[in-house]
Amino acid sequence: MRTAKISRQTNETQITIELNLDGSGQHDVVTGIGFLDHMLTHLAVHGLFDLTVKASGDLHIDVHHTVEDVALALGSAFDQALGDRKGIVRMASCYVPMDETLAFVALDLSGRPYAVIETEWGSAPVGGIPTSLFPHFFESFAVTARCNLHARLLYGRDDHHKAEALFKALARALDAATMMDSRRQTVPSTKGTLTK
Repeated sequence: MRTAKISRQTNETQITIELNLDGSGQHDVVTGIGFLDHMLTHLAVHGLFDLTVKASGDLHIDVHHTVEDVALALGSAFDQALGDRKGIVRMASCYVPMDETLAFVALDLSGRPYAVIETEWGSAPVGGIPTSLFPHFFESFAVTARCNLHARLLYGRDDHHKAEALFKALARALDAATMMDSRRQTVPSTKGTLTK
């Protein structure tokens, strides 16, 4: 079973995540931030991951710590569930349209964290989340998932659509990259490892 259970406890947030890479999109997501719940639900449904996220944080200050720490814990869950990454497809990408918006995500589950996020947003928060936190979510996820993640908004007007298209593209790219390749019995690397 390619599953993970992560608990992250700090003075700012308390988070537990359960993940099954080989799921069917079942989800139970409660973070205290409705729009973040919406985005993580897209990740589960469109990635076909079974995902449970329970988070509470210092929302009386703002949403930053909760958004960031959920991303860090989610990345750790993917890293744990992937294990030694033997037999995975490893690299994948996806374009996702959302009405007037087009988003693209490419990733490599290489074991080496790096993120390049090219997005432009309006000035207003979306669902109470400052738009600057969406790139930060992707960057934080890449660090703990230990993946190379490139995300780009090619165009769009509505920031809700932009965020949704990005998360759907991430979901589909993760689904493809985490799949097992029946032809491959080893780690997909000339180094022989993706864990160091």
